[in-house]
Amino acid sequence: MSTEPGSPAAETPAAAPAPSHESRIHGCLLGGALGDSLGYAVEFDTIDAIRAAFGPDGLRDFAALDGGSHFSDDTQMTLYTVDGLLEALEWANSGVAADTNACLWLAYLRWLGSQGVPIPDSAPFQPPRWIDGHAVLRHRRAPGNACLSGLATGEMGTVHRPVNPESKGCGTVMRSAPFGLIPHIDADAVYKLSADAASLTHGHPSARQSAGAFSLLIHSLANGAGLNEAAGVALSRLQAGRLPRGEEPDPALLERLAASLRLAAGTTGDGGLLGAEDLVRELGEGWVAEEALAVGLYAVLATAPAAKAAEAKAAAAGPEEHFRAAIAVAVNHSGDSDSTASIAGNILGAYYGEECLPAGWLAALEAPEVIRGMAARLAAVTGV
Repeated sequence: MSTEPGSPAAETPAAAPAPSHESRIHGCLLGGALGDSLGYAVEFDTIDAIRAAFGPDGLRDFAALDGGSHFSDDTQMTLYTVDGLLEALEWANSGVAADTNACLWLAYLRWLGSQGVPIPDSAPFQPPRWIDGHAVLRHRRAPGNACLSGLATGEMGTVHRPVNPESKGCGTVMRSAPFGLIPHIDADAVYKLSADAASLTHGHPSARQSAGAFSLLIHSLANGAGLNEAAGVALSRLQAGRLPRGEEPDPALLERLAASLRLAAGTTGDGGLLGAEDLVRELGEGWVAEEALAVGLYAVLATAPAAKAAEAKAAAAGPEEHFRAAIAVAVNHSGDSDSTASIAGNILGAYYGEECLPAGWLAALEAPEVIRGMAARLAAVTGV
């Protein structure tokens, strides 16, 4: 084969190597924390207030924040999801079967105690673990009401015996990326683990189905799928009704996810990114599960390098640029900015690995050693 200058072999750049699974784990957890942290600074602000504070383009960088920003309950609960999975995997590696959902429930109960809410007397006692020794996880950062109240019942919620039966807040989906990072299990198992864990705090079908769909998306990305392919897999499973226990897919979730993919594909007419006002009108504010997932997914797909864009600056040129552009879309709207940006960060971190994470943002991130510590533990216990 010729490698002389001008030959096809010389002109075709080599494909970038796929990130390792360990890099995807770190990228997913750190990426989610970065999106969460930037969004948390404006979580309860309208887009008009965001623009008044940061200019017409909104909040786009940690440098615009005096003293940086904290991560919220989204990252706290994501890390406690990791810890619940870690305990189940540690038992399995020692040859002892464990109830994964029980391990997750106990982990979430320890998080509940960290928020200043007494752990119910009826709940089983569990000794503290490594994650519990970090003060940053004991700060109360606007935790979701359903997460608190569902755990405070002292009952281990299930699909058949739900706590908060009407709640479909985004507190399930924003904590569910880690289920997709467990290697060597199939998609059915990923979905069921995630949906069952959602039922610990939220009883509405959309809450568990959104969590399950998000975990499936992360699972596909962690196994090498492209962004559109992974999104299509999650939506197709819902549309086909391939859900445990013969459950019917939630119509609102189907509608929001289909709209997210359609709008990201540029079918709005001008091929450009939705403005913040249109984003909320079309996909919602993100306070409920299906809206948070739809907004976060749209932000990722609409800013992808191959996506159409009305302006050149809207088209990302590489992993870091794509990450920055997607987080900007996910943060700057009148809604749950930290959850939608956390979801977008999880997705891109799982897809690109650590390569996409801006160094300056990582330098501004609160307690990165805690996040990296949990990522390293998950990578070690899964043997990647």
